[in-house]
Amino acid sequence: MAKKRNSAAPETSAEILMLGYLCIKGVEGLPEKVSILDRFGLADSDISRICNSAAGSVRNARLQAKRQPR
Repeated sequence: MAKKRNSAAPETSAEILMLGYLCIKGVEGLPEKVSILDRFGLADSDISRICNSAAGSVRNARLQAKRQPR
């Protein structure tokens, strides 16, 4: 029997994950990394995999970025 994939969370290709990692290579701080990776439209789980952090930390970094004055 074939395995079923969750259609709500499709797999992200290794190339996109590597590109994301290279984009944030020299960036300090999770909020800055998340703001850069948000431009790619990645899911929280993908960003957390790239940044080597928890998905909850990614959500918190997004909220922190929204609350900061521009």
